[in-house]
Amino acid sequence: MVRVQYGGKGGPSYELTVSNQFVAVRTYNRKPLMLDRPYEVAPVSPQTRALLSEFRQVSEFREAGVEVLQARVPQTDSSLRDTARSVLKAEPEIRFAGRLLVTAAQVPVLYTENFFIQFHDEVEPEQQQALLQRYNLIIKRSIDYALNAYFVSAPEGTGLAVFDIAERLLQEELVQLCHPELIRESRRRQAFPQQWHLKTTTLNDTLIEASANVEAAWSITQGEGMTIAVIDTGIDINHEEFRSSGKIVAPRDATRRTNDPRPRGNENHGTACAGVACANGNFGASGVAPRAKLMPIRLASALGSQAEADAFYWAARNGADVISCSWGPTDGDWWNPDDPLHNEIVPLPDSTRLAIDYAVSQGRNGKGCVICWAAGNGNESVDNDGYASYDKVIAVAACNDLGKRSAYSDFGNAIWCAFPSNNGEQSLTPGIWTTDRSGAAGYNSGNAAAGDEAGNYTNSFGGTSSACPGAAGVAALVLAQNPDLRWDQVREILKQSSDKIDETDGQYNADGRSPFYGYGRLNARQAIESAIPTQSTPVRMYRAIQEMPIRYLQPATLSMMVPVTNPLQSIKVFVDIHHSDLRDLVVLLKPPEETNVISVALHNRRGRGTRNINTVYDEANTPGLVSLRGKSPKGSWTVEVIDKAGEDRGSLRSFTLELGF
Repeated sequence: MVRVQYGGKGGPSYELTVSNQFVAVRTYNRKPLMLDRPYEVAPVSPQTRALLSEFRQVSEFREAGVEVLQARVPQTDSSLRDTARSVLKAEPEIRFAGRLLVTAAQVPVLYTENFFIQFHDEVEPEQQQALLQRYNLIIKRSIDYALNAYFVSAPEGTGLAVFDIAERLLQEELVQLCHPELIRESRRRQAFPQQWHLKTTTLNDTLIEASANVEAAWSITQGEGMTIAVIDTGIDINHEEFRSSGKIVAPRDATRRTNDPRPRGNENHGTACAGVACANGNFGASGVAPRAKLMPIRLASALGSQAEADAFYWAARNGADVISCSWGPTDGDWWNPDDPLHNEIVPLPDSTRLAIDYAVSQGRNGKGCVICWAAGNGNESVDNDGYASYDKVIAVAACNDLGKRSAYSDFGNAIWCAFPSNNGEQSLTPGIWTTDRSGAAGYNSGNAAAGDEAGNYTNSFGGTSSACPGAAGVAALVLAQNPDLRWDQVREILKQSSDKIDETDGQYNADGRSPFYGYGRLNARQAIESAIPTQSTPVRMYRAIQEMPIRYLQPATLSMMVPVTNPLQSIKVFVDIHHSDLRDLVVLLKPPEETNVISVALHNRRGRGTRNINTVYDEANTPGLVSLRGKSPKGSWTVEVIDKAGEDRGSLRSFTLELGF
């Protein structure tokens, strides 16, 4: 067992195991050893070639000139590996034959004899050089993107001692960061063969053409820079598809009010939902937005609890761009038309509604979080469900692998769009292939017929529970393409880019809306293309920065002059206010007198119990700004803040105008 630590002295450490199954080999001429390419192989003795027949090549790192050999028969000890290393080292063509590391999931990791090291900013070059010499390290090159950072090498033959060297270096007072160079095989982001909802696929000799056209979108974006909050049961954040660096952000258990969102008991649902949305696609399943970050929020509380409201507030305050909710009121039995639950109306509590409003109005610096909601699985009216039918969320229905309505999927006026899921009765596939809790704990206990033998994936996830995070993934792709979009603009793009399916029985109205599919099945590629920013009008930025104290009933103001006379086509106002209670504050924008607009209220004592304003106000969230269209902006612009309560303190720090002409 060896350990590598990222993030400096206080950063997390990761353990790797020395494997009995693998040997890493480098030849002097960098030609491979194995016989699948007989005209390229490096020459070795017949005896060595006979020994190599017990191995197969599993990967090749061409840049490093290394191939990885794995024993054909699983080994319980290191004897075969060590024999192979000894025999190979005796060959004149072999430069190196070493051990290989594996992760907990048995993914091979190759260590080199190189390091990344960064010294603290104040360390002088002479001190840096002296320390490297003491460890017998040579600078290969300096790192341009980081101060006092270098790529260095240890003497050839150092082997696994590189981990000890790195650990000792990191304890040096002069060193800020240090770790060995570790490499593993990179794979192209892909829709795995079973993931018919991502691309046209052939399964069991049957062509399935019922996808949301997701893989075609990945050549443009894979969700980079976006964060999807999945509010659900516990999520297995240690799953191999979520373990990449930086994947998990702001984890939360809203029920227990801790930062540990992992599953408890039989909580399998959340991990599957998170996988549909944004699994990395490195091992066995890809999400719709594989490079988006995941904010896992465990919610095990009852419907209508304060904890569910807390979950939305947490997501918005911690940087979620998209929020996925695959939960709601109890569904009636979809196959039983007489189930009394079909007609039950479940209202949205004010506590949760206000939290959703906060996420929509304050999330993403005022542009609003996009909230997707599972329509329900009762074959009943979604309009009775106050959660999924709320007009600030996107209600997502389910369609199947035949391009028809899933038998259980709710219907009604609130349905906005559909996304592929399982069917509920006869179908071409078991359902959606996605992440499962690792090992035997989840839906699949380790049965290949139910997913994979390791139990890390399930092949039969479904319901609108699966459709909703799929739509959330598409929303993340759209925002990755154009982060300036407001939440309602994203919703409109999803509307305009959906494919009308089942046109014969879909009951589409004159506006192109179906009670079963909304505006149709999402088309991810088309949505991204629709999100590409159009040629915008010229924009100019003006900013006033000065710390102005906010005192009771004494207006705090910041002003700036705008010299341009061209008529305004658009306006955005960014305000930075630090204050301990926003309920006390009224914030006004005062344009030049020549506009004949006295003032526009940006904030009026909202935000109970919240602090600070760091928000962009535009015509969508502040309709009063529309009155400035067509006006000449020339003159003095002022932001005025008044404290109406006087029990708290704060300051007006800056305001910025973005004017479009």
